[in-house]
Amino acid sequence: MQNTPNLPIIKKRTLYRTIRLILPLAAIFLISGCSSFNCTRLENLLGNDTDLIKLSYTIADTLTQRAMPPLIPRHLDMPILVTTLVDNNNLSKTSRFGRILQEHIASRFVQLGFTVKEIKLTNTLQIIPKSGETILSRDLSLLTGAQQAQAIFAGTLSHTNNTMYISTRIINPVNSTIIATSDYRLCMDENILAMFNLQRQDGVDDEIQEPSQPFLNSIF
Repeated sequence: MQNTPNLPIIKKRTLYRTIRLILPLAAIFLISGCSSFNCTRLENLLGNDTDLIKLSYTIADTLTQRAMPPLIPRHLDMPILVTTLVDNNNLSKTSRFGRILQEHIASRFVQLGFTVKEIKLTNTLQIIPKSGETILSRDLSLLTGAQQAQAIFAGTLSHTNNTMYISTRIINPVNSTIIATSDYRLCMDENILAMFNLQRQDGVDDEIQEPSQPFLNSIF
């Protein structure tokens, strides 16, 4: 008589193989982390610090792709002026976060082949000691004619609890027309919060919902 297979043993073997497949994948997530899990219940396991260089490069890439009329690269007489991102509620207020993004965005424009003019002290730009160079005032025409540039990069920052809202734009200095925009919603990790002398407010900010990851949720 032919023996009947031992079904419980087969199920155990299948489960064992499944676990062996899942564990390396879970380990990768735990080691590398993912900023999309910040401000969710999975942050302690899968969260990660925001890569500000990558974010800055994304902003510059997006704006140059969306600019209409297009920006002109490799033209020494038509530079881009990159200003510091400022507080949306106080256009004269900057931050470490805004200055860091300014530097990396300027670097990316240069990498893309655009001329970036270093902003120096002039009568038309507001330069705040230990703060940054800003151009977002109520009278943008102050820059017109004083600096020869094909475009000005400017941006504002707003935050509520643990969420940062970033609004960036490219402006034509001749007529103050906005020729490209790009907006972002960012969960503020511990490093970013520290730049604003803030601390995480657990259970308060529900702006960013937990990522839809049924497979990972079933593991953890």
